[in-house]
Amino acid sequence: MDTLSKGVLANQDPLNRPVGHAVTFHLDGCEVTAQPGETIFQAATRYGAMVPHLCHKPTPGYRPDGNCRACMVEVTGERVLVASCIRKPTPGMDVRTRSDRVLSAQRTVFELLSADQPKRAEAHDPDSKFWRWQDSIAFDPGRYPARAEPPPAADFSHPAMAVQLDACIQCGLCARACREVQSNDVIGMAYLGAGTKVVFDLDVPMGDSTCVACGECVQACPTGALLPKSVLDEAGTVALKPAKKVDSTCPYCGVGCQLTFNVADDQILSVDGKAGPANLNRLCVKGRFGFDYARHPERLTQPLVRRDDAPKRADDADRIDPANPLTHFRIASWEEALERAAGGLRTIRDRDGGGALAGFGSAKGSNEEAYLFQKLVRTGFGTNNVDHCTRLCHASSVAALIEGIGSGAVTAPVQAVLDAEVALVIGANPAVNHPVAATFIKQAVRQRGLKLIVADPRGQALDRFASHSLRIKGGSDVALLSGMLCTIVEEGLVDEDYVRQHVDGHEAFAESVRQFTPEAMAPLCGIPAETIREVARLFAKSRASIVFWGMGISQHVHGTDNSRCLIALCLLTGQVGRAGTGLHPLRGQNNVQGASDAGLIPMVFPDYQRVDGGARALFEEAWGQSLDATPGLTVVEIMHAMEEGRIKGLYVMGENPAMSDPDLAHARAALAKLEHLVVQDIFLTETAAYADVVLPASAFPEKTGTFTNTDRRIQLGRQAIDPPGEARQDLWLVEELAIRLGLPWQHRTPAAVFGEMAGLMPSLAGINWDRLERDGSVTYPLDPLTGEGQAVIFGDAFPTPSGRGRVVPVSLVPPDEPPDGEYPLLLTTGRVLEHWHTGAMTRRAGALDALEPEPFVALSPKELDRLGLPRGGMVEVSTRRGSIRLQARPDRDVAPGNLFIPFCFREAAANLLTNPALDPYGKIPEFKLCAARVSVPVEA
Repeated sequence: MDTLSKGVLANQDPLNRPVGHAVTFHLDGCEVTAQPGETIFQAATRYGAMVPHLCHKPTPGYRPDGNCRACMVEVTGERVLVASCIRKPTPGMDVRTRSDRVLSAQRTVFELLSADQPKRAEAHDPDSKFWRWQDSIAFDPGRYPARAEPPPAADFSHPAMAVQLDACIQCGLCARACREVQSNDVIGMAYLGAGTKVVFDLDVPMGDSTCVACGECVQACPTGALLPKSVLDEAGTVALKPAKKVDSTCPYCGVGCQLTFNVADDQILSVDGKAGPANLNRLCVKGRFGFDYARHPERLTQPLVRRDDAPKRADDADRIDPANPLTHFRIASWEEALERAAGGLRTIRDRDGGGALAGFGSAKGSNEEAYLFQKLVRTGFGTNNVDHCTRLCHASSVAALIEGIGSGAVTAPVQAVLDAEVALVIGANPAVNHPVAATFIKQAVRQRGLKLIVADPRGQALDRFASHSLRIKGGSDVALLSGMLCTIVEEGLVDEDYVRQHVDGHEAFAESVRQFTPEAMAPLCGIPAETIREVARLFAKSRASIVFWGMGISQHVHGTDNSRCLIALCLLTGQVGRAGTGLHPLRGQNNVQGASDAGLIPMVFPDYQRVDGGARALFEEAWGQSLDATPGLTVVEIMHAMEEGRIKGLYVMGENPAMSDPDLAHARAALAKLEHLVVQDIFLTETAAYADVVLPASAFPEKTGTFTNTDRRIQLGRQAIDPPGEARQDLWLVEELAIRLGLPWQHRTPAAVFGEMAGLMPSLAGINWDRLERDGSVTYPLDPLTGEGQAVIFGDAFPTPSGRGRVVPVSLVPPDEPPDGEYPLLLTTGRVLEHWHTGAMTRRAGALDALEPEPFVALSPKELDRLGLPRGGMVEVSTRRGSIRLQARPDRDVAPGNLFIPFCFREAAANLLTNPALDPYGKIPEFKLCAARVSVPVEA
């Protein structure tokens, strides 16, 4: 583990770092030592004592409460027993955990609590923590009479969780889980005396509450009063029990939460959060309840070949039903499918050259899959035309970071916010897109006094935690940030010592920003000049400031300039390389960082080594053949080349450009024009609808490999279930195609592939598979002296030729397509909490789709009324590229004059509307802004 993830359990520190001093005392007749900050309970548990506990959850983030009295111990010389979960030992203290007094008190506590429980034979979870303690304590559950009042009625209103409060002991764990760990403030205790009970919001059914379904309360509940529905029978009783538990990693966003799959009969029954360094046991709704997609009826289980009587059409994505692909495809043997797939690519390569081929890899796959995929394209196709979804999310961020500090990775982890005094969250909505990361930001505000600045055109959940919520105009990030930078320069807030030692280009940059005064920028960004100055001073003067940003920064034609401003903000104020400081672009997919590191980028080999530089000789020697020295085409450039007929063949592994690319009508037409398209995926995605050969692949829980999260943590994902039917491992499929393209490859294990990667990637120096299997998570780079992962980097120098960072002047570039008379509104797209990316997985997860089942466009209530649009009714949204129909949803977080559409719904694909205009540096499309109009559809 890295240094920010170590430590013993301690009160009031979400990172559980040591507090205080070690203490020697006596425990059950033996001399023991409590580590700094430990309670009696923690020390006793570490030494192997079995101390009962119900209201205490000895995992990170949970404070002890001491209200159930199950963990009572005897301290010699004290009149009453003490709750060991809240009492800390003192030197020489004599503690007894198994005395007669203690055992009698524990039995009494459990007997009293069991009186208000369903009998074990009728219990909702007869294997709950509560009943497991009965087995060890041997208490009499029938000694006391049951309560006279009838228990609250069962509540099954939520799609994912069941609430059965007849099993509730009012321990308060669910309320602490919701309020203090996840900071969602939905669950509380209400009413008085015997009527006290757990409530959701103002005592409404859980399904009607503001619950975000993180499931933290389910994981915390010790009695079965709260349970996941996936393991219950119709009576609300646990009917499915796991036969095995497999520790792995979450396949969704870049936070990289570790989790445990509970598996039986080769299917995932439920998921528990694991104490991984990135999540400390926490999960979000997707990580907790989003895994039944792996056994969805639409899973591809046999290879498919396009039928001769089903020619490609531009509208195949809408025509072909993924539940019934045999209208356009036929089942093939693996031998035929692989030979057709490789043969078509081989024919184009040999006839037209490697430049007529391209490959789209996946940020959902493992590092090993990404590495072999790009190696296949470069050696088997003979081209650098290989890219993946980072081009559509953080390409401009990476371009600016490499230019400014020599590295595209984050300089500090998410949890560095717990050491910060100020955090700027800009162009990001962590509570939706990175929910577990958001919990640490919220905890930093509540528990550590963090000053939070949120800047975004749309409101969000973090606003209520913010000291400053800046609702800027869309596309005005450079104006806001330049106004802040002007203030820092004019008011002498630059850290001159840091700049002198570590930063180039300061003078030219300082001169360039003087024109961007807050007074001049205020009308452009919509934030008063004095507020701009105030947040600039707050950020610059703090002991430690950190910046988090998302695609609201990167997905613009000026996205690189946006990121340049954030880099300058930190470099000029010295807010890099120390605890609580840094630059953190939040990664959207689970392995965007790792896939980029592994070389799924057209202009660089693994570890960002330029294809047109000196590193080429290294890779030519390692891979045994000459390599193309010309940087390849990016995703959007490849689509244009397909449309023009310059690229004739494409291999796609786990990507879905027919949903994720901008201006989808043109993208889909380009896919239809391909001579040969091979798609490797787990469902017949919109992209697979255009394929000539479809190769059924493995879902995340069906494979083993490494994944690198947004914090630069390389983590092990372990196989929990088998691929269904004839589906195959992705690594095997890539190797099979390579062999059939004439490469001398052999089938290898993920461990062997990782070993090859580590030999060519300096960032992986010192990291091997054995260590990953042992630790589960390793942060790169390693400290060469200690071998520990470095969570915060660049304290001494940057990985640039000079060792110095660089600030680059920017310009005020307007959005490519501002509103006008014909299209008077501003459209932006993004994600919703329950769904991920193009929805291929989450739309097939039962609970997630039940929570957010249909496409919608969000507008402010005032905008709906002004336009005379029906709330909840169907409307038509149009741009210069197309139109879609979907439900109108009132949303006060959306500013008047703006629209927001999630891009996960294939029924109303938002990217049919978006603008393909590119940032000139990062070559990323301007997804976040385009001109639109909305109207009531005219029915035929």
